[in-house]
Amino acid sequence: MEARINLFDSATSTKLAKRFAGAALVFEESPLPRELRELVQLRVSQINGCAACVDMHTKEAVAAGESEHRLNMVAVWREATVFTEAERAALAMAEEGTRLADAFEGVSDETWATVRKHFDEDQTGTLICLIAFINAANRMNIIARVPGGNYQAGMAAKFLN
Repeated sequence: MEARINLFDSATSTKLAKRFAGAALVFEESPLPRELRELVQLRVSQINGCAACVDMHTKEAVAAGESEHRLNMVAVWREATVFTEAERAALAMAEEGTRLADAFEGVSDETWATVRKHFDEDQTGTLICLIAFINAANRMNIIARVPGGNYQAGMAAKFLN
């Protein structure tokens, strides 16, 4: 499988893609732990069916110290015992924030209350932005049909050069 287009091959999309990738650096400076960020991005990417992002965030999670066992359980996190309450809250918000058209209220009051129980204002705001960001990345990759399988941990940083 080959991508339909390389967003780094045209002037305007290159500028936008580089700025988009550069915005991701803000998450590195955020108060959300890298492992949690990778779990959230992996779950959203699984829901959206983005092979490139599933590939990337699985490998980045391993590089961040995440276990393969927990990564294998992300798709079934509700029935798994390997996630903390805070991780479960973040994963619930990631799912509800991704499946907006599936529920009238979007993120439920119950999920919101659980997230607020575990995350402060800055962490909650960062989590909201992360969920929106990875959804946008999924859509770009899916529209362009960017395949998964060849990503190596740390490769995303090269997009900024």
